Amino acid sequence: MPRGSSLRRQRRRAGRAAFTMLAPGSSPLQTTRLALHWRQISWITCWLALWAVEALPACPFSCKCDSRSLEVDCSGLGLTVVPPDLPVATQTLLLLNNKLSALPSWAFANLSSLQRLDLSNNFLDQLPGSIFGDLVNLTELQLRNNSIRTLDRDLLQHSPWLRHLDLSINGLAQLPPGLFDALPALRSLSLRSNRLQNLDRLTFEPLVSLQLLQVGDNPWECDCHLRDFKHWMEWFSYRGGRLDQLACTLPKELRGKDMRVVPMEMFNYCSQLEDENSSAGLDIPGPPCTKASPELAKPKPGAEPEPEPSTACPQKQRHRPVSVRRAIGTVVIAGVVCGIVCIMMVVAAAYGCIYASLMAKYHRELKKRQPLMGDPEGEHEEKKQISSVA
Repeated sequence: MPRGSSLRRQRRRAGRAAFTMLAPGSSPLQTTRLALHWRQISWITCWLALWAVEALPACPFSCKCDSRSLEVDCSGLGLTVVPPDLPVATQTLLLLNNKLSALPSWAFANLSSLQRLDLSNNFLDQLPGSIFGDLVNLTELQLRNNSIRTLDRDLLQHSPWLRHLDLSINGLAQLPPGLFDALPALRSLSLRSNRLQNLDRLTFEPLVSLQLLQVGDNPWECDCHLRDFKHWMEWFSYRGGRLDQLACTLPKELRGKDMRVVPMEMFNYCSQLEDENSSAGLDIPGPPCTKASPELAKPKPGAEPEPEPSTACPQKQRHRPVSVRRAIGTVVIAGVVCGIVCIMMVVAAAYGCIYASLMAKYHRELKKRQPLMGDPEGEHEEKKQISSVA
């Protein structure tokens, strides 16, 4: 007889005995019915127990698991690798304060229910581009205080519901373009205490839901490379976004000043530099100039050689101004100013001549009228005439 059938018989007998002990005065028919009910309850209990074991796997070794909040806490354990037996239904995973230095691309595979991931205070220096590929429901990612120097462009392309991202206290020197293109729901972003010197405006334009941006404690160079980001900061502040202080490190004239209060007139020279760079980019370097090729026919003796245009050695063009419109405007303004000055000089000269002629005429008339105004010689001659008449 097979062993399974004998075990079933023993269970039936034990169940009947138990029910007989519980109800000693019951009839055999009632005992049989109670035994059948007991068997059904036992099967249902076993099935629920097996389902619970499959749905809620065991907690990783030395980690703390909360079945209600579906949180797995593996922080402060000195881990060098991510536990491989993480429950599939985990929604919060805490791995902060460990010794993680490198993560494989499959470290968080099959954790599609994960919403919060904390990897702060580790030794991570680089993250694979597909490490968060399965975290489609991720809403919070903490990477604070690591050694991350570069980020892959596709690192966050599969987490469209991400709302909070902390990349502070790392070694980031730049952000790849397109890093935030798939994050329309991002609300807070921290880039404090990195090595960022400038940022590209196009990198931040997809963040339409951003409310808080932290960029302090970075060696910002307030030059032409940061001008467009200054425009974006003004727009971000205008629509109600919160931004901490972006203090300039270079140049020395702006050291310690907030980039937002620096007037835009400080960047007027940037357009001139752009024009120079664009004009320089159009100059295609050609082959070096060489002398006449020996294959050319020599001129006949006695005949003057005719000059032939040389394509190998073009004539050096004269320097052209960076902006033709500005040059023309400058010439027009200078001509107008010079014309006004010349007119003023002519008017002043004419006024001087008229004044001199009037003064000369006045002095001549004054001399003519001087005897009539009490000249002693005139009075003496008048007295002589009166005495002779008498």
